[in-house]
Amino acid sequence: MHLIDRIEDTLSQLRPYLEADSGNVSFVELTDEMIVKVRLEGACSSCSMSNMTLKAGIEQSLLKAIPEIKGVVAVD
Repeated sequence: MHLIDRIEDTLSQLRPYLEADSGNVSFVELTDEMIVKVRLEGACSSCSMSNMTLKAGIEQSLLKAIPEIKGVVAVD
């Protein structure tokens, strides 16, 4: 499976949890340095816990599923 497909698949598994709190996440880009750029949407874009969601939830899930990834960052 292509790397971007694996990223999208992992994010789709996380979406129900984000959507339960009126939020979402979308894949933006995979850089040459193997950094995944995502966009936090809905309630997640302005939530005070969004950095924790990004690092403890999204990033950890992606790193576990796809060891080739070096990190995850949120973009506007």
